[in-house]
Amino acid sequence: MKLSKVVAASAAVLALTATATACGSDNKDDSGSSGGGKIKVGIKYDQPGLGLKQPDGSFSGFDVDVATYVAKELGYKPSQIEFVETKSADRENALQRGDVKFIAATYSITDERKAKVDFAGPYLLAHQDLLVKADSDITKGTDLNGKKLCSVTGSTSAENVKNTIAPKANLRKYSGYSECIAGLQSGAVDAVTTDDSILAGFAAQDKYKGQFKLAGLKLSNENYGVGIKKGDSALEKKINAALTKMVGDGAWEAAVKKNFGTSYKNEPAPKVGVIVK
Repeated sequence: MKLSKVVAASAAVLALTATATACGSDNKDDSGSSGGGKIKVGIKYDQPGLGLKQPDGSFSGFDVDVATYVAKELGYKPSQIEFVETKSADRENALQRGDVKFIAATYSITDERKAKVDFAGPYLLAHQDLLVKADSDITKGTDLNGKKLCSVTGSTSAENVKNTIAPKANLRKYSGYSECIAGLQSGAVDAVTTDDSILAGFAAQDKYKGQFKLAGLKLSNENYGVGIKKGDSALEKKINAALTKMVGDGAWEAAVKKNFGTSYKNEPAPKVGVIVK
């Protein structure tokens, strides 16, 4: 009788252990292989047309659509995506710390950044430009000499202008593009520089319509890539496959039209793995 009780107790312990193990297996890592977990994705929160957090807490923009499509191909539903704000100056750190799995946030592929993180893509070819007031006399890069120029900390755009185009420009760096646009509206700065895709998104907002214009300068080629942690070649391959599929099935073109409308004359979809210098 005593032996039977011992056997019964042991069986109960084994059953409880098996149940606990089975329950634990529902916790998804970042593989997208089971249905209960989430994936953290870095985006911008303040860029209309690209990555914007709406008052109701939802997100919109081309980068958001790209990120959602990629996450779907990795096995995640939209409800499983947790969008995390990643400002320009913190993108590499966010990937290195593991705060996010990947970043789709107007993230231009450069040799300097590739030393710290890896990239899939590119998925959009943009160009550096200037946003100025509608009545501004700034029509070319050299006109910025002696003018107040605004860009965002961590962006490569301001250094490009300061180092190669207008060395006498008075550079102002803010933490976000919304601050630069507000400064342009108030007259605190004379121009804002970054990618034309970003500037077009701001200029198209209802509250700014008619106030600003793009100078129409192609000061650089900006190959937007999906940032991932250094050395994660398996994830890079999966994301490249997702981006190729997005272009092939028409979802890329649909996202461009939805988010940029007619205000932005985009380049054709770039070929994955090909960087335009």
